[in-house]
Amino acid sequence: MTHVEDELNSQPACWVRAADGAAEHRPVLPAPGERVAIVGCGTSYFMAQAVAALREEAGQGETDAFAASEFPSARRYDRVVALTRSGTTTEVLDLLAALKGRTRTTALTADPATPVREVADALVVLDFADERSVVQTRFATTALTLLRAHLGLHTDRVAEDARTALAQPLPQGLPDCGQFTFLGRGWTVGLASEAALKMREAALAWTEAYPAMEYRHGPISVSTGGTATWMFGTAPDGLARQVRDTGALWVEGTLDPLAELVRAQRLAVTVAAARGLDPDRPRHLTRSVVLEP
Repeated sequence: MTHVEDELNSQPACWVRAADGAAEHRPVLPAPGERVAIVGCGTSYFMAQAVAALREEAGQGETDAFAASEFPSARRYDRVVALTRSGTTTEVLDLLAALKGRTRTTALTADPATPVREVADALVVLDFADERSVVQTRFATTALTLLRAHLGLHTDRVAEDARTALAQPLPQGLPDCGQFTFLGRGWTVGLASEAALKMREAALAWTEAYPAMEYRHGPISVSTGGTATWMFGTAPDGLARQVRDTGALWVEGTLDPLAELVRAQRLAVTVAAARGLDPDRPRHLTRSVVLEP
């Protein structure tokens, strides 16, 4: 078993632990009414997008998400939350250092013995969700689970659905497709983008991700036999029929969207194996992006 497989299989247990411990971190996490920005890189950026949408939908305050390298320095926030598995990512460290003394910052990390401890005002340590793999799975979803629980949006069903996602076979014919499109709405747009990233990283697959309504404004034109379109959450009326009319395989998300992401992670590993690829050694990638000064 690869590191990626081992880590993605451990997610239900990690989620339960994160949700159970969310209350102890409340003082350093966004309070209702605060103006908040959530930042990250790669997978963490897509988790930031999901959290930002959830927080605004819950009416807890204006919330933006940015790639750490694209943070608008002229804007003012009550708190900036950074997601960084390694605690060493250059863009995140540079941003937190620049905000020091003028904006409260909290970093969610898997390793507190890294430079992030020097630049963030507060740390939330999820060391039980740390990973050996380059390709992120459980740390990112565990961070999202903790923040969902902090918002009062986590239920026991989420981990139950994740166990189902790990146990059920993938839809027939899905691993044989040559192109994959992931769709979301609201907070699941970030999850769709992350699913596509997993397919690219682990399986070198042709993948795309869009807000579901935007898919009909051009991207649907590439759908045909041998392609798959996977919906995270509830699809817009008529979209499933339109996709099937192209000849593409339609995959309906029936589980909690975060558990659907676990199914997509499994798909990435399955396709990688079928193509003779090692998902623990993705091309041109390292576990943390550290830029030379």
